[in-house]
Formats: sequence, structure tokens, C-alpha cells
Amino acid sequence: MPRIAIDLNSPAGRRIVKGQWRVADGLVPGEPNEGLVSQLEASPARLKEYDDSKWAVCENVRESRSKGFTFCWWRIIVEIPDAVDGVSLAGSTVLFETNVDNYGEVWIDGEIDSVAGTVNGNNAQQRVTITRNVVPGTKYTIAVLAANAPFGVPRGGVFMRYATLAFESSG
Repeated sequence: MPRIAIDLNSPAGRRIVKGQWRVADGLVPGEPNEGLVSQLEASPARLKEYDDSKWAVCENVRESRSKGFTFCWWRIIVEIPDAVDGVSLAGSTVLFETNVDNYGEVWIDGEIDSVAGTVNGNNAQQRVTITRNVVPGTKYTIAVLAANAPFGVPRGGVFMRYATLAFESSG
């Protein structure tokens, strides 16, 4: 099977997976002070069942959001198609590939791979395995958290340079 990549930042790519990005600022969107409170133990925005329906629709994950010390979440539910360009996807490995400015976390269905799921460093590339045995029709919730850095003097805004769903041969 050739590598197949779906650009989740393009309308055509999102149509293939029946997905739409949603975006909201804050560690806990909608909470006062963006949810930044002492000793916060978790943000519910990472969870699969979290209701993001009131968040803004995002057409471009590259668009810089906020400035200074800030957090932002992007979320999308993707449905694995049967095939792309006539190539069956059943049984393949699917990866989410991204580049988050500056620090990022990738949560798949509310879970994080503590090694591959964190993006450390300015614009570091990251590949997170969603599954090694794709079943067409399965839905996955991808939630990406970005924080601006360095924390002491954060520069610019937060964004994802790209967001790709890649299918490769398993094995």
C-alpha cells in the first residue's frame, strides 16, 4: 500500500473524513482566566465525550491565535473512510502528524501517548499512532492543546503548522 496522506487543514481533506475542526482559547475553554487556576488537575477538553459544539469552527489551523502566555485547543472527529483514491485503508496503520507552535499535546479519544503525544520545542514535528489496524467507519476524536513559549517571555501566538492523517502499511 502506498502512503496516503489526508490534509486535515483543507476542506477537501476534512470532507474525506467527515470532520470539522473546532477551536477555543484557554486551558479550560469558557472558564474565567482561561481556566488557569492553581493546582488544576486536568482539562476536560482532552476527553472524547467533551462537548465542543459551542466552540468556533476553524477553517485554518495555521491561523495564529492569541499572544503572550496562552493556551488553545483544536478538536476534530474523523471517520475512517473505506478507501482513498481507490486504495483500501482496512488494516493499515493511521497516524496523526502535526507541528504545534510552541508546546503541544495530542490526545486521541481522551488518551495521550506520554512519549509521542507531546510536542516539545519550537515547531517540532510529531507523529502519533492512532491505531495499527484501521477499521473503516471507526471514528476518532483528536484533541490538540498548544501553549505559547518560552513561558517566561512567550512570543507570538499559538497555531498548528499542519495537521495530517497518514495511512501506511501495517507490519
